[in-house]
Amino acid sequence: MSIKVSREESASKFMGLIINKTVFFSAIAVIIFTVGFTLIFEEEAEHYFNMAQTFVSAHGGWIYTLSVNLFIVFCLYMAFGKFGKIRIGGRNAKPEFSMWAWFAMLFSAGIGNGLVLFSIADPVRDYLDPPRLAGEAPARIAQEAINFSFLHHGIHGWAIYSVVGLSLAYFTFNRKMPLTLRSVFYPILGNRIHGWMGDVIDIMAVITTLFGLATTIGFGVGQINAGFSHVFGLPSSLFYQVLIIVGVTLAATLSAFSGIDKGVQMLSKVNVRVASAIFLLVLILGPTTFIFKAYIQNIGSYLVHFIDMSTWTEALQGTDWQKKRTIMYWGWWISWSPFVGIFIARISKGRTIKEFILCVLILPALVTFLWFSAFGGTTMRDILLGDTAMIAAVNDNISTALYVFFDKFPLAMLLKILGVILICSFIITSADSGALVVDSLTSGGKMKTPRYQRVIWAVCIGVIASVLMYGGGLNALQTVVTISGLPFAILLVGMCFSLFRGISEDYQKAERKEKLLERESYRKSILNLVNEERLEKNLETIDPGKEPKKNPKTTDL
Repeated sequence: MSIKVSREESASKFMGLIINKTVFFSAIAVIIFTVGFTLIFEEEAEHYFNMAQTFVSAHGGWIYTLSVNLFIVFCLYMAFGKFGKIRIGGRNAKPEFSMWAWFAMLFSAGIGNGLVLFSIADPVRDYLDPPRLAGEAPARIAQEAINFSFLHHGIHGWAIYSVVGLSLAYFTFNRKMPLTLRSVFYPILGNRIHGWMGDVIDIMAVITTLFGLATTIGFGVGQINAGFSHVFGLPSSLFYQVLIIVGVTLAATLSAFSGIDKGVQMLSKVNVRVASAIFLLVLILGPTTFIFKAYIQNIGSYLVHFIDMSTWTEALQGTDWQKKRTIMYWGWWISWSPFVGIFIARISKGRTIKEFILCVLILPALVTFLWFSAFGGTTMRDILLGDTAMIAAVNDNISTALYVFFDKFPLAMLLKILGVILICSFIITSADSGALVVDSLTSGGKMKTPRYQRVIWAVCIGVIASVLMYGGGLNALQTVVTISGLPFAILLVGMCFSLFRGISEDYQKAERKEKLLERESYRKSILNLVNEERLEKNLETIDPGKEPKKNPKTTDL
């Protein structure tokens, strides 16, 4: 059941493009300013980036911590509360994609190359620089390093995606509103979402998404370059990384032309299949029994320390570990959430809210934990046994860690080639999907726009990634997502409230209608009985000795 809303057409044609001019040109202006400032004032840009990150981390870190935990509570309530049976798209809606295709696409969009890059680097970095257990037994430090990797790449990130994805899916398919962030705030703002307030929300979403995508691509091309260096002897430098970004952008553009049903779905399946092949080879060729034992132990340890780690803010320690690591991840996932949320929303029609939450929140996290147990867990075991090769690799360049890890296995060259293919495919999928999502945001939620329109955003993503890497490398990328994610985190808290209010309104209206239908059905039943009684009395009056003949067909009054 849905409530009718007043809709206004926010998109218009401009030079063959279908765009919301305010959102489109405002986003372009911010990109030009950021890119220009970074190129012209390279040293000053790095200084101001670092200063802004320090301020946000010091004074806004608690907002990040509180927000991501609220998102988990909200998701669980939506799944197991009275709204869990509501179907996205209405009672009779059917899924457009099979469970396998749906999971492959959301997995590829939400995890990407971070799974490959950080599954080894993060446990090693956290082992060398422990968040809380410096001086303790090495085994305890190694376990906590895995626990924090689970924290950063597990349920919290997927709770962020779930909030955005569910909100967009519900208001798009159940209330028939445009697929933009402003639609979600209709229960709070009403028709004001069609004015400047809605424009501000969508502009924030576009800018946050672009910087989040640029960060992911920046990390990814560094690992691709490292892979080419290991496998093919190609030098590792900024020049080659920019060339890789150009190649990724071109590939993403070609895929975007084929649309979500072909290009994105095909790439997503490739991602899952290649990732599965790599994992199975590591499982078979590596310490198989240890990986399964570590998986069980790591999940148990993560759950035992879940609340403690989730709410830790360094309040008494006076350190800055969380600011450099946890807060950066929360900012990254929040910056990534408009892209992942819109993408998941587009492919989730026909799923119930409970099915959506459990599949988006739990399944990818379990797969991530298995991957981290195989790669990070094995690395921790080797370090505790005295092998320092991975420590040297991570200290030298985290992008090379995966390939150094593969050197320990038979078929190392095959694993390295598959690793390069997987990262390339992940990055192309992200850039491709990102162009589609940003295009939707800047076109007023239009599902169909001129195909070449997506090229603009694919190029913008590549340009931002290239310039930020030139202006400060990975540190600049991490800084930008930390800064841009904070105001959006506050916006997502409002999104939770708006979604709850909107679903509650629809649920109450549906309940009232159901009660009216029950009353009407009861009234008809009573009338049928009264009609039958009258008919019997009439027959007895006409012929008292004759058995009354029952008429199965009665007329409702």
